[in-house]
Order: sequence, then C-alpha cells, then structure tokens
Amino acid sequence: MDKREKAYGLIKSTNGKIFSVTFKKKDGTEREMVCRLGVTKHLKGGEDNKAHLPQYINVFEMSSEKYKTVSLDTITNIRYSGNTYTF
Repeated sequence: MDKREKAYGLIKSTNGKIFSVTFKKKDGTEREMVCRLGVTKHLKGGEDNKAHLPQYINVFEMSSEKYKTVSLDTITNIRYSGNTYTF
C-alpha cells in the first residue's frame, strides 16, 4: 500500500469527525488545516474540477468554513483521535 492509499484510508476512517492534516502547498510552504469530511451545509451547487482525480480529496476546513482540496501526495501527517500518523 502506498502513501496515497494509506492517507486516503485514514482520512475516510474519520467518518466525519474532526481531524487535522499537515501538507505542503504548491509553493512549497507547509500548512496545517483542521477539517472534516461529509459537511454539506455550505454547498451552493457547481462542480469540483478535481473530484475525479485520485490524488485529491475534498474536505471542509473548519476555520474558514470553506471546502478545500488536499493533495494526498503532499500530506506529511494526520492527527486524529489523539494519534499522529506521519507519512
């Protein structure tokens, strides 16, 4: 199992609970985001142009209350339920 599959499986296993993810942005800087899956309250229609790509996952960022796309290939760690998983 590669890094992308492990990260995806771990994020999916949160089942809508809050977790944090640290990843490298396109410009090379590191970013930490507190987010969760399964939020539909703020959807306004439209389409996600990266939804069909397997290296991305859509999450809801808690602080900005916006939907964000995270590249599974750039994740460095995930914190969930008191545990830290490093990639």
